[in-house]
Amino acid sequence: MTLKLGVPSKGRLMDQCFDWFAARGLTLARTGSDREYAGAVEGCAGIELVLLSAGEIPRELSAGRIHLGVTGSDLVRDRLADWQDQVAELAAMGFGHADLIVAVPACWTDVETLDDLDAAAAAFRRRHGFRLRIATKYHRLVRDFLRDNGVADYQLVDSQGATEGTVKNLTAEAIADITSSGETLRANHLKILSDGLIHQSQATLFAARAADWSPETGEVLERLLPMLGAARPAGI
Repeated sequence: MTLKLGVPSKGRLMDQCFDWFAARGLTLARTGSDREYAGAVEGCAGIELVLLSAGEIPRELSAGRIHLGVTGSDLVRDRLADWQDQVAELAAMGFGHADLIVAVPACWTDVETLDDLDAAAAAFRRRHGFRLRIATKYHRLVRDFLRDNGVADYQLVDSQGATEGTVKNLTAEAIADITSSGETLRANHLKILSDGLIHQSQATLFAARAADWSPETGEVLERLLPMLGAARPAGI
């Protein structure tokens, strides 16, 4: 049985992932055409490369269909309930950085903090008769964060693309989204709340607790971990 390693299938994230492993003596390569999701691994026997979208990797880890997977720490935390019971972090990889934040219109001069947002949300509901809308694709992380910080009288509306434009398009009053430089936020006349940082995400190598950790795959993992400078997690 081979150990299945899932990595992003395209773009800069795939290239950075390949570079990260190459720096540690493991060569990952895409085989075939750009339309084929096949790959090869050299440098450690017994590893099968599985090319997936970054968004699919949390699901495949949770189901145990791959043993190891590289994806954003934000995606794992948002898509897997009780994520630490399902996966273990092996290594933070130092690329793919992005902050998940709460942002409001820059013209809201009296809204700078989460407490201000809570007050604004209550006033918005009294004035309009419905809850203030926050557009996001990170429902679990945002809901937990706002609950823990005492923000009420809001509703989350789903946004799977161009979240920063939802305020301008009048489909939301605020957003919770990832940002790297903040340029897109500023271009859409949005500002980050001073205490609105939800999670600092980066590409992370995870191990699946539900995978078939047979003696064979366990042996491959034991050979691989020293190359990566990682330790075997408890329970795997």
